[in-house]
Amino acid sequence: MAGSMMSNTERIDAASVFHSHASEILRVIETVIDGKREAVEMALTALLAEGHLLIEDVPGVGKTMLARALAKSVGCSVNRVQFTPDLLPSDITGVSVYDQSERRFEFKPGPIFANIVIGDEINRASPKTQSALLESMEEAQVTVDGGTYRLPSPFTVIATQNPVEMEGTYPLPEAQRDRFMIRISMGYPDEDAELAMLRTRELSSPLDSVTPVVSTEQLLDMIHKVRTVFVSRAVEQYAVAIAQATRRDAELRLGASPRATLQLVRAAKARAALNGRDFVLPDDLDALAIAVLGHRLLPTSRVAGRTGNIGTSAMSDVVQRIVAATPVPLGAVGPA
Repeated sequence: MAGSMMSNTERIDAASVFHSHASEILRVIETVIDGKREAVEMALTALLAEGHLLIEDVPGVGKTMLARALAKSVGCSVNRVQFTPDLLPSDITGVSVYDQSERRFEFKPGPIFANIVIGDEINRASPKTQSALLESMEEAQVTVDGGTYRLPSPFTVIATQNPVEMEGTYPLPEAQRDRFMIRISMGYPDEDAELAMLRTRELSSPLDSVTPVVSTEQLLDMIHKVRTVFVSRAVEQYAVAIAQATRRDAELRLGASPRATLQLVRAAKARAALNGRDFVLPDDLDALAIAVLGHRLLPTSRVAGRTGNIGTSAMSDVVQRIVAATPVPLGAVGPA
């Protein structure tokens, strides 16, 4: 009994530490990003679920500010890549350089070798350059000239992109979009937040005062905590049912991949932990469905005519409809 009590005490202590660290990260980011709590929480969810984050919106609404604030709030290595039409794959992954003194090739790592990689305006680079991220985002490694190099842990890509209707952009290939766990949109600030911005950012940027509130080791502990969140058989079946429904839907010509199902559950575990639970509820899947699935689905031509850019409101409506029509499991969802 004593061992069981100690185990419960340790579990409560770990949950308290997790909640304290998460609250600090959110607090720090919100000193930079005003009035966007949902977007900030989604960004932290992706980081804790070991996923990649895509922030899509028009220029000037704070996409890069959010990415940089999240990166600066944790004590990890951070590299930033400005995607441009002339960027080459080797500019991201690195290149082998011949060392004349040693008479051998030496690998020079590119900016992808960091815990957090910020990809600014990722869809301004060519599809060939965008594809350089595929292996690293899926397998946390890079292969160059026959050699394979592991990326540091944790590893997360936070990419921003402008809507594809804007000049000088390339649409992300389906395989690339599928690598991103969560896609969010910033939206315009409300009137009060925009007025506060005018008053506080005249002389300095709020990013200047952001310092890490958790170390790499503490972040890894938080990620481990998320991994241990319980997912019942009923909730797993619910996630699969939602994914299966997208593949049968008459308004979609490409449904959710198995990777999407996995990432929906992983994101739900992070959301549960952030809400103080050690088990996932169907509500967690419902709340994340649009952010996790919306950018992966392809509409039929009939629906595409009214959706415009990937992830707009019409596609969100399709996901909402599918989730609403999927029966919620009746079995137990908490640990025994």
